[in-house]
Amino acid sequence: MDRVDLKPPADTVGQRADAYAAAPLLNCLLREVAEQLPDSGRRPVHRLPATGRLLRVRPGRRPADPEVYGAGAWHRLGHTELVKLVAEELLRHTGVSGGDLPAEMIDSREAVTALLVARARATAPEDPYLRSEQSLITGHPFHPAPKARGGGPVAAWLPYAPEAHAHFPLVLLGVREDQVAEEGDLRALDALGTAPPGYRLLPAHPWQLALLDRDLAPAFADGRLVRLGTTAFDAWPTAAVRTVYAPRRDLFLKFSLDVRITNDIRRLWRHDLLKLRRIDTAVTQAFAAMDSPAAWLSDRGYRTAVFAFEELAVLVRDGLRGHLRPAATPLLAAGFTEGFEGSPPAATADPDAWWEAYLRQVVPPALTAFHDHGVVLEAHLQNTLVAVDAAGTPVQALFRDAEGAKVLPDVSRAAGWERLVYCLVVNHLSEIAAALAEHHPGLDPWPAARRELARHDLPEIPALLASPTLPGKTNLLLRWTGADGADARYLPLPNPLATG
Repeated sequence: MDRVDLKPPADTVGQRADAYAAAPLLNCLLREVAEQLPDSGRRPVHRLPATGRLLRVRPGRRPADPEVYGAGAWHRLGHTELVKLVAEELLRHTGVSGGDLPAEMIDSREAVTALLVARARATAPEDPYLRSEQSLITGHPFHPAPKARGGGPVAAWLPYAPEAHAHFPLVLLGVREDQVAEEGDLRALDALGTAPPGYRLLPAHPWQLALLDRDLAPAFADGRLVRLGTTAFDAWPTAAVRTVYAPRRDLFLKFSLDVRITNDIRRLWRHDLLKLRRIDTAVTQAFAAMDSPAAWLSDRGYRTAVFAFEELAVLVRDGLRGHLRPAATPLLAAGFTEGFEGSPPAATADPDAWWEAYLRQVVPPALTAFHDHGVVLEAHLQNTLVAVDAAGTPVQALFRDAEGAKVLPDVSRAAGWERLVYCLVVNHLSEIAAALAEHHPGLDPWPAARRELARHDLPEIPALLASPTLPGKTNLLLRWTGADGADARYLPLPNPLATG
């Protein structure tokens, strides 16, 4: 279900889209650029230092109702006006124009409009896991354009949008055997259909295939590629858009997608594919050695065509059933921050106990993987599933995405720790804690988080609990200045653990 505080009964779809799109942009602006003025009352006033403009918003984890001061009065800003304000500030702040980012911000808002309209007409999946994966209307809460879809026409991407409750068959291609590049356990791909003699089966995402239409025409013409129809079952796009889940096969497939989503063009890049098995093996071994119910959804291998190595790559990921505890229901952690029908944090009658159970499942495996095995999980909200029992209590955490994981010494321990703290504490626990406290006013989630972290004998923990700041990723400035999407840059944020 949509977030209540962004959906007043009288709002039009356009007003709701403005609210959804403005919240993450405001989060970025307030975190990375603006300066809050002291004693500015219940509606905090922020100064934009480069232009000197004054901005005030309705505070909260999803700030709303932005107003700018001018001619002696406060003036309400729609999303378009907010983008202009941000662009003027950042142009003066950085000295660069921001490239395509202003257009992406507008595209993100237009995408939200299309999603809200489509979602109102669609039927949500009965499976609570799929509902949680397809619940993210806001998306990344600290990105200026989290729902941008590459600027293409709505008709090109909406049939494949998880937020619109899409599901669709996959296209089956045959790749001539002398043109195949692959590594790992790919039996799940071969089981999807039957390839003609001399060919290997290669599923394709229909959106990606449409984007590659001209580029692949010669390969279809000379027989390096053949079309073999579609799968006999539907796949459901997950929150990651290009990763789909096929419930009938209990199979995840991750595709390349030549579209910018948040910070990156979402291809399966060659350099990541070539190190996939090494990293996945290290993470798999780390989880196997843990005395924990936590699980790792292994990225078992990839297959592609040598003439379109990145463009046609598909990655095979473990399904859920072989990893779940009996009678447990997996749910996407990011879904808890948006809300969906049956979301446990909203429904629990004992938020303190629920939060302590959540911390017990999520925190230990991430810290153990790092300290005992040199594995840095990208344990953010979209890479973590939390399985709950019949009462909605967390009983297991499942982690995914070898592409985002790091191993020591590929990165230094200090750099790995900073990344883990950002992903696990800032991106993940802070958002769940804020959502839980919003549903249950009066709850202070940080003493329990502090206790859970303090239980673990890592040399970095005392400094983490004593530090006045945590590392916050600067997605707005990163995108505005055209930095590489993988080049994380951090600024200090107040650390709630230091006083929790």
